[in-house]
Amino acid sequence: MGAWVSVLLGADGAAPAPAGPAAVGLGDLPELCAAEVLLRLDPPEICRLARLNHAFRGAAGADFVWEAKLPENYRYLMEFVGSGEEGRRRRRRAGKKEIYARLARPVPFGDGTKEFWLDKSKGQICMALSSKALVITGIDDRRYWQHMPTSESRFQSVAYLQQIWWFEVVGEVDFCFPVGTYSLYFRVHLGKFYKRFGRRLCSSEHVHGWDKKPVRFQLSTSDGQNTLSQCYLEEPGSWVLYHAGDFVASKPDQSMKLKFSMAQIDCTHTKGGLCIDSVLIYPKGSLQQERVVRSKKGGCR
Repeated sequence: MGAWVSVLLGADGAAPAPAGPAAVGLGDLPELCAAEVLLRLDPPEICRLARLNHAFRGAAGADFVWEAKLPENYRYLMEFVGSGEEGRRRRRRAGKKEIYARLARPVPFGDGTKEFWLDKSKGQICMALSSKALVITGIDDRRYWQHMPTSESRFQSVAYLQQIWWFEVVGEVDFCFPVGTYSLYFRVHLGKFYKRFGRRLCSSEHVHGWDKKPVRFQLSTSDGQNTLSQCYLEEPGSWVLYHAGDFVASKPDQSMKLKFSMAQIDCTHTKGGLCIDSVLIYPKGSLQQERVVRSKKGGCR
């Protein structure tokens, strides 16, 4: 779609200069025609063209332009925004551009331990569940786990495992996902990180046991989709997304229940030194700049 912008703006990014007094420029483009152009662009390109002239600026506010960029169940998504009668009134008054802008910012739910948002470029749904939204074996026993505040988590806190025999993290979410294929990841970090004199440091003192047996990942949905995979945890000192599996949403008006887990329950040895930040759900193939590890399909031996 970027080619449309290049053609309209010219090679240097500016509108072509008129050839003479009788030349017709982009400023003379009817607003409805401008809107038809915007329908073929992604939201960031729409916003850039809106700065070009009054025709594109007016078209860029049209409801039908932004409704085409919103997920088909955006009304369901907006129910999570605001509360009470005042929240309902504001939702009714909001234009489609305002709705898109609001959903592109994190929308918390589940007592603030979960949130979703629209990818600003494509309008696809993304979701994050904090470690506090997960059921973690032994989490209330300080001999094993501790909650560690940090700016490296979008939820400002991670769960740090010192040592345990039975490692199991389980979660679930019930949500109406827009149509599409999604990938689910566990965001984890081997080693305890901290800052000293402004520098990020990482201690691997408690990291052990993850090379003995692979960690098993499971994902299932209420409509019968199931995946099982496994892999070893590696790369201490950096955040890694471990891919637990994919699922397909085909009915945006029906709630789908996801259940997922990450476990290493071989009690012949202890394991420790692991930070659990969150579970992430993204449209499949949309993560380009994150370190992703894809686990091997099949059961544990």
